[in-house]
Amino acid sequence: MADTRTLTAPIDLSPGESLPLGRRFRIVLVLGFLTALGPLTIDMYLPALPTITADLGVTAAAVQLTLTGTLVGLGLGQVLVGPVSDAIGRRLPLLAGVAVHVLASILCLFAPDLATLGTLRVLQGLGAAAASVVAMAMVRDLFDGLAAARLFSRLMLVVGVAPILAPTIGGLVLGWTSWRGVFVVLAAAGAAIMLAAGVVLPETLAVAKRRRGGVLGTVRDYGRLLTDRVYLGLVLVAGLAMAALFAYVSGSSYVFQDQYGMSEQQFALIFAAGAVGLIGATQLNVRLLHRWTPQQILGGSLLAGLASGLVLLILAATETGGLAGILIPLWLVLTTVGLAMPNAPALALARHGEAAGTAAALLGAVQFGVGAIAAPLVGMLGVGAVAMAVVVFGGMLAATLVCFLVVRPHHLPSTRPEPVLAVARA
Repeated sequence: MADTRTLTAPIDLSPGESLPLGRRFRIVLVLGFLTALGPLTIDMYLPALPTITADLGVTAAAVQLTLTGTLVGLGLGQVLVGPVSDAIGRRLPLLAGVAVHVLASILCLFAPDLATLGTLRVLQGLGAAAASVVAMAMVRDLFDGLAAARLFSRLMLVVGVAPILAPTIGGLVLGWTSWRGVFVVLAAAGAAIMLAAGVVLPETLAVAKRRRGGVLGTVRDYGRLLTDRVYLGLVLVAGLAMAALFAYVSGSSYVFQDQYGMSEQQFALIFAAGAVGLIGATQLNVRLLHRWTPQQILGGSLLAGLASGLVLLILAATETGGLAGILIPLWLVLTTVGLAMPNAPALALARHGEAAGTAAALLGAVQFGVGAIAAPLVGMLGVGAVAMAVVVFGGMLAATLVCFLVVRPHHLPSTRPEPVLAVARA
Protein backbone atom coordinates (compact mmCIF):
# COMPACT_ATOMS: atom_id res chain seq x y z
CA MET A 1 0.00 0.00 0.00
CA ALA A 2 1.39 3.42 -0.93
CA ASP A 3 2.61 5.71 1.80
CA THR A 4 0.16 8.64 1.85
CA ARG A 5 2.07 10.68 4.42
CA THR A 6 3.46 13.97 3.16
CA LEU A 7 7.11 14.91 3.17
CA THR A 8 6.44 17.34 6.00
CA ALA A 9 5.19 14.59 8.29
CA PRO A 10 8.08 13.77 10.65
CA ILE A 11 9.65 10.30 10.63
CA ASP A 12 11.41 8.83 13.61
CA LEU A 13 12.83 5.63 15.01
CA SER A 14 10.24 2.95 15.62
CA PRO A 15 11.14 -0.66 16.41
CA GLY A 16 8.09 -2.09 14.65
CA GLU A 17 7.75 -0.28 11.31
CA SER A 18 10.75 -0.12 9.00
CA LEU A 19 11.07 2.10 5.97
CA PRO A 20 10.99 0.30 2.61
CA LEU A 21 14.49 -0.32 1.31
CA GLY A 22 13.95 1.79 -1.80
CA ARG A 23 12.81 4.82 0.16
CA ARG A 24 15.63 4.44 2.65
CA PHE A 25 18.12 4.28 -0.22
CA ARG A 26 16.75 7.48 -1.78
CA ILE A 27 16.95 9.34 1.54
CA VAL A 28 20.54 8.25 2.18
CA LEU A 29 21.52 9.12 -1.40
CA VAL A 30 20.13 12.67 -1.15
CA LEU A 31 21.73 13.12 2.28
CA GLY A 32 25.02 12.17 0.63
CA PHE A 33 24.55 14.75 -2.12
CA LEU A 34 23.79 17.40 0.49
CA THR A 35 26.97 16.68 2.42
CA ALA A 36 28.85 16.67 -0.90
CA LEU A 37 27.81 20.24 -1.73
CA GLY A 38 30.48 21.75 0.52
CA PRO A 39 33.39 19.67 -0.87
CA LEU A 40 32.07 20.25 -4.39
CA THR A 41 32.11 24.01 -3.79
CA ILE A 42 35.64 23.85 -2.39
CA ASP A 43 37.26 21.46 -4.84
CA MET A 44 35.80 22.29 -8.25
CA TYR A 45 37.82 25.45 -8.69
CA LEU A 46 41.12 24.09 -7.35
CA PRO A 47 42.60 23.61 -10.87
CA ALA A 48 41.77 27.28 -11.53
CA LEU A 49 43.73 28.72 -8.59
CA PRO A 50 46.91 29.43 -10.61
CA THR A 51 44.75 30.86 -13.43
CA ILE A 52 42.86 33.15 -11.03
CA THR A 53 46.19 34.26 -9.56
CA ALA A 54 47.40 35.38 -13.01
CA ASP A 55 44.05 36.73 -14.24
CA LEU A 56 43.41 38.98 -11.25
CA GLY A 57 47.07 39.91 -10.78
CA VAL A 58 47.31 38.83 -7.15
CA THR A 59 49.49 36.49 -5.11
CA ALA A 60 48.90 32.79 -4.54
CA ALA A 61 48.40 33.38 -0.82
CA ALA A 62 45.73 36.02 -1.59
CA VAL A 63 43.85 33.63 -3.88
CA GLN A 64 43.97 30.93 -1.20
CA LEU A 65 42.08 33.36 1.04
CA THR A 66 39.05 32.81 -1.22
CA LEU A 67 39.24 29.18 -0.16
CA THR A 68 39.51 30.35 3.44
CA GLY A 69 36.40 32.48 2.88
CA THR A 70 34.47 29.43 1.77
CA LEU A 71 35.57 27.51 4.86
CA VAL A 72 34.68 30.46 7.13
CA GLY A 73 31.22 30.53 5.57
CA LEU A 74 30.85 26.79 6.05
CA GLY A 75 31.82 27.08 9.71
CA LEU A 76 29.76 30.18 10.53
CA GLY A 77 26.74 28.90 8.64
CA GLN A 78 26.66 25.71 10.64
CA VAL A 79 26.73 27.59 13.95
CA LEU A 80 23.71 29.60 12.78
CA VAL A 81 21.72 26.93 10.95
CA GLY A 82 22.15 24.09 13.45
CA PRO A 83 20.17 25.68 16.31
CA VAL A 84 17.56 26.99 13.86
CA SER A 85 16.99 23.46 12.56
CA ASP A 86 16.58 22.22 16.14
CA ALA A 87 13.91 24.87 16.72
CA ILE A 88 11.81 24.86 13.53
CA GLY A 89 12.65 21.56 11.85
CA ARG A 90 15.10 20.44 9.19
CA ARG A 91 13.51 21.05 5.78
CA LEU A 92 13.01 24.83 5.72
CA PRO A 93 16.57 25.81 6.81
CA LEU A 94 17.94 23.21 4.42
CA LEU A 95 16.12 24.48 1.34
CA ALA A 96 16.74 28.14 2.18
CA GLY A 97 20.45 27.54 2.65
CA VAL A 98 20.90 25.73 -0.66
CA ALA A 99 19.02 28.59 -2.38
CA VAL A 100 21.59 31.04 -0.95
CA HIS A 101 24.37 28.85 -2.36
CA VAL A 102 22.82 28.89 -5.83
CA LEU A 103 22.40 32.70 -5.78
CA ALA A 104 25.99 33.27 -4.59
CA SER A 105 27.31 30.93 -7.30
CA ILE A 106 25.53 32.97 -9.98
CA LEU A 107 26.89 36.25 -8.58
CA CYS A 108 30.45 34.84 -8.63
CA LEU A 109 30.22 34.93 -12.43
CA PHE A 110 30.32 38.71 -12.33
CA ALA A 111 32.90 39.26 -9.54
CA PRO A 112 35.19 42.09 -10.78
CA ASP A 113 37.99 41.60 -8.27
CA LEU A 114 39.35 39.24 -5.63
CA ALA A 115 37.65 41.00 -2.71
CA THR A 116 34.21 40.58 -4.28
CA LEU A 117 34.93 36.97 -5.19
CA GLY A 118 36.09 36.24 -1.64
CA THR A 119 32.92 37.78 -0.17
CA LEU A 120 30.69 35.74 -2.46
CA ARG A 121 32.65 32.60 -1.60
CA VAL A 122 31.77 33.23 2.04
CA LEU A 123 28.09 33.31 1.03
CA GLN A 124 28.55 30.10 -0.94
CA GLY A 125 29.97 28.52 2.18
CA LEU A 126 27.04 29.76 4.28
CA GLY A 127 24.60 28.11 1.89
CA ALA A 128 26.53 24.87 1.68
CA ALA A 129 26.73 24.81 5.49
CA ALA A 130 22.97 24.46 5.73
CA ALA A 131 23.12 21.37 3.53
CA SER A 132 25.94 19.84 5.57
CA VAL A 133 24.68 20.47 9.09
CA VAL A 134 21.07 19.54 8.37
CA ALA A 135 22.14 16.32 6.64
CA MET A 136 24.24 15.34 9.68
CA ALA A 137 21.39 16.23 12.04
CA MET A 138 19.00 14.10 9.97
CA VAL A 139 21.37 11.15 10.30
CA ARG A 140 21.34 11.63 14.08
CA ASP A 141 17.54 11.95 14.04
CA LEU A 142 17.28 8.56 12.37
CA PHE A 143 20.24 6.51 13.60
CA ASP A 144 22.45 6.07 16.65
CA GLY A 145 25.56 4.20 17.74
CA LEU A 146 27.05 1.73 15.26
CA ALA A 147 24.17 2.34 12.87
CA ALA A 148 25.14 6.02 12.70
CA ALA A 149 28.83 5.18 12.19
CA ARG A 150 27.92 2.84 9.33
CA LEU A 151 25.67 5.43 7.73
CA PHE A 152 28.36 8.10 8.02
CA SER A 153 30.63 5.69 6.17
CA ARG A 154 28.04 5.18 3.44
CA LEU A 155 27.52 8.91 3.16
CA MET A 156 31.27 9.36 2.83
CA LEU A 157 31.08 7.19 -0.29
CA VAL A 158 28.79 9.78 -1.89
CA VAL A 159 30.80 12.65 -0.42
CA GLY A 160 33.95 11.09 -1.83
CA VAL A 161 32.59 11.35 -5.36
CA ALA A 162 32.77 15.15 -5.03
CA PRO A 163 36.58 15.37 -4.60
CA ILE A 164 37.01 12.92 -7.50
CA LEU A 165 34.63 14.62 -9.91
CA ALA A 166 34.98 18.26 -8.86
CA PRO A 167 38.57 18.98 -9.96
CA THR A 168 38.07 16.84 -13.05
CA ILE A 169 34.95 18.82 -13.98
CA GLY A 170 36.78 22.02 -13.14
CA GLY A 171 39.66 21.03 -15.42
CA LEU A 172 37.24 20.23 -18.26
CA VAL A 173 35.43 23.54 -17.80
CA LEU A 174 38.75 25.38 -17.94
CA GLY A 175 39.46 23.61 -21.21
CA TRP A 176 36.67 25.48 -23.02
CA THR A 177 35.96 28.56 -20.93
CA SER A 178 37.42 30.73 -18.18
CA TRP A 179 37.48 30.03 -14.44
CA ARG A 180 34.12 31.83 -14.16
CA GLY A 181 32.47 28.92 -15.93
CA VAL A 182 33.15 26.79 -12.85
CA PHE A 183 30.52 28.80 -10.99
CA VAL A 184 27.91 28.09 -13.68
CA VAL A 185 28.38 24.39 -12.95
CA LEU A 186 28.21 25.00 -9.18
CA ALA A 187 24.95 26.94 -9.55
CA ALA A 188 23.43 24.14 -11.64
CA ALA A 189 24.59 21.48 -9.15
CA GLY A 190 23.12 23.43 -6.22
CA ALA A 191 19.79 23.82 -8.00
CA ALA A 192 19.63 20.08 -8.78
CA ILE A 193 20.47 19.14 -5.19
CA MET A 194 17.84 21.56 -3.84
CA LEU A 195 15.21 20.02 -6.12
CA ALA A 196 16.14 16.48 -5.05
CA ALA A 197 16.02 17.42 -1.35
CA GLY A 198 12.63 19.06 -1.76
CA VAL A 199 11.18 16.01 -3.47
CA VAL A 200 12.77 13.16 -1.50
CA LEU A 201 13.56 14.24 2.06
CA PRO A 202 10.88 14.19 4.74
CA GLU A 203 10.92 16.23 7.91
CA THR A 204 12.87 14.09 10.40
CA LEU A 205 12.42 16.16 13.57
CA ALA A 206 9.05 15.68 15.25
CA VAL A 207 7.39 18.82 16.60
CA ALA A 208 7.51 17.43 20.13
CA LYS A 209 11.31 17.13 19.94
CA ARG A 210 12.00 20.68 18.76
CA ARG A 211 13.92 23.06 21.00
CA ARG A 212 11.85 25.95 22.36
CA GLY A 213 14.39 27.88 24.39
CA GLY A 214 15.07 30.66 21.88
CA VAL A 215 18.40 32.46 21.93
CA LEU A 216 19.01 31.70 25.62
CA GLY A 217 18.25 28.05 25.00
CA THR A 218 20.75 27.99 22.15
CA VAL A 219 23.39 29.57 24.38
CA ARG A 220 22.69 26.96 27.06
CA ASP A 221 22.96 24.16 24.49
CA TYR A 222 26.32 25.44 23.29
CA GLY A 223 27.47 25.89 26.86
CA ARG A 224 26.56 22.31 27.69
CA LEU A 225 28.40 21.05 24.61
CA LEU A 226 31.50 23.07 25.44
CA THR A 227 31.65 21.58 28.93
CA ASP A 228 31.52 17.98 27.66
CA ARG A 229 35.20 17.06 27.56
CA VAL A 230 34.78 13.97 25.41
CA TYR A 231 32.46 15.62 22.90
CA LEU A 232 34.70 18.67 22.63
CA GLY A 233 37.77 16.45 22.23
CA LEU A 234 36.10 14.47 19.44
CA VAL A 235 35.13 17.72 17.72
CA LEU A 236 38.74 18.91 17.88
CA VAL A 237 39.99 15.57 16.56
CA ALA A 238 37.63 15.86 13.60
CA GLY A 239 38.69 19.47 13.01
CA LEU A 240 42.42 18.77 13.19
CA ALA A 241 42.12 15.79 10.85
CA MET A 242 40.19 18.07 8.52
CA ALA A 243 43.05 20.60 8.78
CA ALA A 244 45.43 17.99 7.42
CA LEU A 245 43.00 17.31 4.59
CA PHE A 246 42.56 20.99 3.74
CA ALA A 247 46.32 21.56 3.82
CA TYR A 248 46.44 19.03 1.00
CA VAL A 249 43.43 20.59 -0.75
CA SER A 250 44.79 24.14 -0.66
CA GLY A 251 48.41 23.30 -1.48
CA SER A 252 48.15 20.44 -3.95
CA SER A 253 47.34 22.46 -7.07
CA TYR A 254 50.48 24.59 -6.60
CA VAL A 255 52.67 21.62 -5.65
CA PHE A 256 51.67 19.43 -8.58
CA GLN A 257 51.11 22.10 -11.24
CA ASP A 258 53.82 24.63 -10.41
CA GLN A 259 56.48 22.48 -8.70
CA TYR A 260 56.03 19.30 -10.76
CA GLY A 261 54.75 20.88 -14.00
CA MET A 262 51.44 19.01 -14.32
CA SER A 263 48.61 20.30 -16.50
CA GLU A 264 45.21 21.13 -15.01
CA GLN A 265 43.84 17.82 -16.30
CA GLN A 266 46.79 15.81 -14.95
CA PHE A 267 46.35 17.45 -11.56
CA ALA A 268 42.67 16.54 -11.59
CA LEU A 269 43.58 12.86 -12.14
CA ILE A 270 46.15 12.89 -9.32
CA PHE A 271 43.65 14.55 -7.02
CA ALA A 272 41.04 11.96 -7.96
CA ALA A 273 43.46 9.14 -7.13
CA GLY A 274 43.88 10.52 -3.61
CA ALA A 275 40.13 10.77 -3.23
CA VAL A 276 39.82 7.09 -4.17
CA GLY A 277 41.93 6.20 -1.14
CA LEU A 278 39.77 8.41 1.05
CA ILE A 279 36.58 6.80 -0.24
CA GLY A 280 37.96 3.28 0.00
CA ALA A 281 38.86 3.84 3.63
CA THR A 282 35.37 5.06 4.53
CA GLN A 283 33.89 1.91 3.04
CA LEU A 284 36.51 -0.31 4.66
CA ASN A 285 35.37 1.27 7.91
CA VAL A 286 31.95 -0.38 7.52
CA ARG A 287 33.60 -3.81 7.51
CA LEU A 288 35.97 -2.95 10.32
CA LEU A 289 33.00 -1.99 12.49
CA HIS A 290 31.94 -5.64 12.50
CA ARG A 291 35.09 -6.47 14.45
CA TRP A 292 36.22 -3.30 16.23
CA THR A 293 34.46 -0.40 17.93
CA PRO A 294 34.46 3.13 16.43
CA GLN A 295 36.79 4.32 19.20
CA GLN A 296 39.33 1.58 18.43
CA ILE A 297 39.29 2.39 14.71
CA LEU A 298 39.60 6.11 15.43
CA GLY A 299 42.67 5.68 17.62
CA GLY A 300 44.40 3.25 15.27
CA SER A 301 43.77 5.36 12.17
CA LEU A 302 45.19 8.49 13.80
CA LEU A 303 48.38 6.69 14.81
CA ALA A 304 48.81 5.37 11.26
CA GLY A 305 48.11 8.84 9.86
CA LEU A 306 50.68 10.39 12.17
CA ALA A 307 53.35 7.95 10.98
CA SER A 308 52.46 8.56 7.32
CA GLY A 309 52.56 12.32 7.84
CA LEU A 310 56.01 12.08 9.38
CA VAL A 311 57.28 10.07 6.39
CA LEU A 312 55.75 12.67 4.04
CA LEU A 313 57.51 15.51 5.85
CA ILE A 314 60.90 13.74 5.85
CA LEU A 315 60.74 12.83 2.14
CA ALA A 316 59.56 16.31 1.14
CA ALA A 317 62.24 18.07 3.21
CA THR A 318 65.03 15.85 1.88
CA GLU A 319 63.62 15.79 -1.69
CA THR A 320 63.82 12.00 -1.62
CA GLY A 321 61.78 9.89 -4.02
CA GLY A 322 60.64 12.66 -6.33
CA LEU A 323 56.93 12.76 -7.09
CA ALA A 324 56.38 9.24 -5.72
CA GLY A 325 57.98 10.32 -2.43
CA ILE A 326 55.20 12.87 -2.07
CA LEU A 327 52.25 10.94 -3.46
CA ILE A 328 52.59 7.63 -1.61
CA PRO A 329 52.76 8.93 2.00
CA LEU A 330 50.22 11.64 1.13
CA TRP A 331 47.74 9.05 -0.10
CA LEU A 332 48.35 7.01 3.06
CA VAL A 333 47.48 10.06 5.16
CA LEU A 334 44.27 10.54 3.16
CA THR A 335 43.37 6.90 3.72
CA THR A 336 43.76 7.19 7.48
CA VAL A 337 41.72 10.40 7.51
CA GLY A 338 39.03 8.45 5.64
CA LEU A 339 38.94 5.97 8.53
CA ALA A 340 38.83 8.67 11.20
CA MET A 341 36.22 10.93 9.58
CA PRO A 342 33.11 8.71 9.98
CA ASN A 343 33.90 7.60 13.54
CA ALA A 344 34.71 10.90 15.25
CA PRO A 345 31.37 12.55 14.26
CA ALA A 346 29.39 9.40 15.08
CA LEU A 347 30.90 9.19 18.57
CA ALA A 348 30.47 12.93 19.17
CA LEU A 349 26.84 13.19 18.03
CA ALA A 350 25.84 10.03 19.91
CA ARG A 351 26.42 11.95 23.16
CA HIS A 352 23.86 14.71 22.38
CA GLY A 353 20.90 13.32 20.49
CA GLU A 354 18.57 15.79 22.25
CA ALA A 355 20.23 18.70 20.39
CA ALA A 356 21.55 16.98 17.27
CA GLY A 357 21.39 20.09 15.08
CA THR A 358 23.36 22.23 17.52
CA ALA A 359 25.86 19.44 18.18
CA ALA A 360 26.34 18.86 14.45
CA ALA A 361 26.68 22.63 13.94
CA LEU A 362 29.50 22.98 16.44
CA LEU A 363 31.20 19.91 14.99
CA GLY A 364 31.03 21.30 11.46
CA ALA A 365 32.04 24.79 12.53
CA VAL A 366 35.20 23.52 14.20
CA GLN A 367 36.02 21.27 11.25
CA PHE A 368 35.77 24.04 8.69
CA GLY A 369 37.11 26.72 11.03
CA VAL A 370 40.33 24.80 11.62
CA GLY A 371 40.46 24.05 7.91
CA ALA A 372 40.14 27.79 7.22
CA ILE A 373 43.30 28.33 9.26
CA ALA A 374 45.19 25.50 7.55
CA ALA A 375 44.51 26.68 3.99
CA PRO A 376 46.31 30.07 4.08
CA LEU A 377 48.97 28.68 6.42
CA VAL A 378 50.25 26.53 3.55
CA GLY A 379 50.46 29.63 1.37
CA MET A 380 52.29 31.64 4.01
CA LEU A 381 54.87 28.86 4.37
CA GLY A 382 55.60 28.87 0.65
CA VAL A 383 52.97 26.71 -1.18
CA GLY A 384 55.60 24.05 -1.97
CA ALA A 385 55.69 20.38 -1.03
CA VAL A 386 57.49 21.06 2.26
CA ALA A 387 54.96 23.70 3.32
CA MET A 388 52.07 21.34 2.58
CA ALA A 389 53.78 18.47 4.39
CA VAL A 390 54.44 20.59 7.50
CA VAL A 391 50.76 21.49 7.87
CA VAL A 392 49.56 17.95 7.05
CA PHE A 393 51.87 16.45 9.68
CA GLY A 394 51.01 19.15 12.20
CA GLY A 395 47.29 18.46 11.82
CA MET A 396 47.73 14.71 12.31
CA LEU A 397 50.03 15.21 15.29
CA ALA A 398 47.61 17.55 17.03
CA ALA A 399 44.62 15.27 16.27
CA THR A 400 46.43 12.25 17.72
CA LEU A 401 47.46 14.09 20.88
CA VAL A 402 43.92 15.37 21.50
CA CYS A 403 42.47 11.91 20.87
CA PHE A 404 44.66 10.10 23.39
CA LEU A 405 45.09 12.85 25.99
CA VAL A 406 41.62 14.42 25.98
CA VAL A 407 39.13 11.94 24.48
CA ARG A 408 40.92 8.83 25.79
CA PRO A 409 38.99 6.50 23.47
CA HIS A 410 40.01 3.36 25.35
CA HIS A 411 37.95 4.65 28.32
CA LEU A 412 34.76 5.20 26.31
CA PRO A 413 31.94 2.63 26.62
CA SER A 414 31.52 0.15 23.80
CA THR A 415 28.93 1.06 21.16
CA ARG A 416 26.23 -1.44 20.25
CA PRO A 417 24.09 -1.63 17.10
CA GLU A 418 20.90 0.42 17.11
CA PRO A 419 17.45 -0.19 15.56
CA VAL A 420 16.96 0.31 11.83
CA LEU A 421 15.43 3.40 10.25
CA ALA A 422 11.68 3.42 10.62
CA VAL A 423 8.60 5.59 10.05
CA ALA A 424 6.82 7.00 13.09
CA ARG A 425 3.17 6.25 13.56
CA ALA A 426 0.90 9.03 12.36
